[in-house]
Amino acid sequence: MRTTEELVAALSREAAPTEPAPHPFALSVRWMAAAAFYLALSLIYSGLRPDLLLKLHEPWFAAEISGLVAIFIATSLSAALLAFPDLHQMRRVALAPVFLLAVFMLALVFAWQGTGSATLLPIHTYECTFCLVLVGVLPAAWYFLGIRKLASTHYRWAGSIVLLSALSIGALWLRLSEPNDSIVHVFQWHYLPMVGFGIAGMWLGKLILKW
Repeated sequence: MRTTEELVAALSREAAPTEPAPHPFALSVRWMAAAAFYLALSLIYSGLRPDLLLKLHEPWFAAEISGLVAIFIATSLSAALLAFPDLHQMRRVALAPVFLLAVFMLALVFAWQGTGSATLLPIHTYECTFCLVLVGVLPAAWYFLGIRKLASTHYRWAGSIVLLSALSIGALWLRLSEPNDSIVHVFQWHYLPMVGFGIAGMWLGKLILKW
């Protein structure tokens, strides 16, 4: 018995103190603040679209930007919750991005019907998808790093949400900097790739986040 007590005492002395994990809300706010700063720097570098103030007065464009911001906030919070095994007993909040993304896509359909399909398509196509991914790489990296430091057991779902959150930053950057009014274009080369990469994120999450 004495040997066991001495072993426990020795292990206790050798154990390094660990910092308690932050609350998911605090964690998501930290991530969102860093992402917002990164988005601002990206927009300073690229410049805003010249007609942005006019576009923000258009209901469908304002709704699209608001929808992207809502998706970004929801996915950031969801990613923070998914970093914990029990989701902090907020499963519905963690699954909210699925509902928001569905509503967002439906709003784009209504926007296309409201503006019509007569708008000329831009001459660039896949270049937008490339820029979307390029801008989203850094946010995705720090989201994955933050989740990996914790104890996620939902690595597939977390990987999907992380890529959706990171690419929503890229999508916001594109819509605020690119003078483009074609709903068909943004649906095909901005938002469908977001969904595709979100699905691919399930594989990436397993690769990066699995214990």
